[in-house]
Amino acid sequence: MGNPKAFLEIHRQEAGYRPIQDRIHDFSEVEQTLNSKDRRTQASRCMDCGVPFCHWACPLGNKPPEWNDALYRGDWELAYRLLNATNPFPEFTGRVCPALCEKACVLNLTEHAPVTNREDEAAITEGAFRENFITIRHPERNGKRVAVIGAGPAGLAAANDLNLMGYEVTIFEKAEAAGGLLRYGIPNFKLNKAIIDRRMDILVQEGITFKYNADIDLNALPEGFDAIVIATGTPTARDLNAPGRELKGVHFALDLLAQQNRILAGIEFAKDERITAKGKDVLVIGGGDTGSDCIGTAHRQGCKSVTQIEIMPKPVEGHIDPANPWPNFPRTLKTTSSHEEGCTRRWNINTLEFLGKDGKVTGVKVQEIEWQPNPAGGRPIMVEKGKPEIIKAELVLLAMGFLKPEHPQYADNVFVCGDAASGASLVVRALASGKQTAAKVDKYIRSL
Repeated sequence: MGNPKAFLEIHRQEAGYRPIQDRIHDFSEVEQTLNSKDRRTQASRCMDCGVPFCHWACPLGNKPPEWNDALYRGDWELAYRLLNATNPFPEFTGRVCPALCEKACVLNLTEHAPVTNREDEAAITEGAFRENFITIRHPERNGKRVAVIGAGPAGLAAANDLNLMGYEVTIFEKAEAAGGLLRYGIPNFKLNKAIIDRRMDILVQEGITFKYNADIDLNALPEGFDAIVIATGTPTARDLNAPGRELKGVHFALDLLAQQNRILAGIEFAKDERITAKGKDVLVIGGGDTGSDCIGTAHRQGCKSVTQIEIMPKPVEGHIDPANPWPNFPRTLKTTSSHEEGCTRRWNINTLEFLGKDGKVTGVKVQEIEWQPNPAGGRPIMVEKGKPEIIKAELVLLAMGFLKPEHPQYADNVFVCGDAASGASLVVRALASGKQTAAKVDKYIRSL
């Protein structure tokens, strides 16, 4: 703890976002960065708690007190070594993680101003790339082969660890490039895809083999491997089977997000395949992060308006969540950079019917509802409230989450990790699951 009074004297300073009038006209990352001096000053606020709840809250077991202290002292290389010891890809989590560590920070409890761990993490990693602290490793091979099905966060984390253990790793990916949700689900304005490509280049140089456009049947897994890791994520989005669902203009959220990311990568689509919000009133059904990403994308495509509805009640506002007290992650109202760009947000809204004309969606009939306690216990009961109304929309995006996949019975040498095992969750949890699975694979092969 380099400056024992910093947490008393220095206020939390976030880098903030680019001005709205600038950022909505491009897909460049919206988040800015602090200069090195201010970043080190922010790192000094870490109190090196006797019980580091940040470490407890992080699925990867990151140790912010250690690398924040190294950053404060100006030892950027040590900071990266400490960070990378637990996190294989801190450039990803430093951009898209909801920072469970910050919610568990003691300064969040006492001041509602936690240490800027996530921003510090991103800055440390960018500094490591800039200063060439990241070197290519060439592990000694042990003669064993492992296949990883899926190049999303979990698969990449598992492959990275197994490769460094000496296994010959081959990743099979059904898409044309690696990243999974990172590449096809998260917009470029949150995560520039050059950041992914930069890390993939390293993994290739370190010996991992990537096979793209390889859609593997999970009932007929590749042969010739000592173990197989299934990291296929949650490919099936939750649908909304209301009347009119077949109308043109009603899409899953990822259809829009993935297509837009592919367009930015230079892939062309026919006019009748193109999903665009340009000049349209847009309705996003679903109040989570994917819905938020749709809002930001719609603005950049030139939409007329955006409305977001959620069937669940509005989360509590402020820092205190009675249902999830510190150091647990609070389920409080979240306003993202995309929301700030303009959006009508409504809660307790149930979708009744998609309305259209000439086969194209023109609006959605909805109704306000309320949730009442279930006398029998369990899930609350949805009760109608008020009269149905129509929300005008020429583009409707379904962002209601994903279904947990079902798997066939696998052989003993097959391991499932990430969202494929748990259902949709956070990138940081997928990374942690990938690392844990790599350790299980290693233990299994060593026991043969």
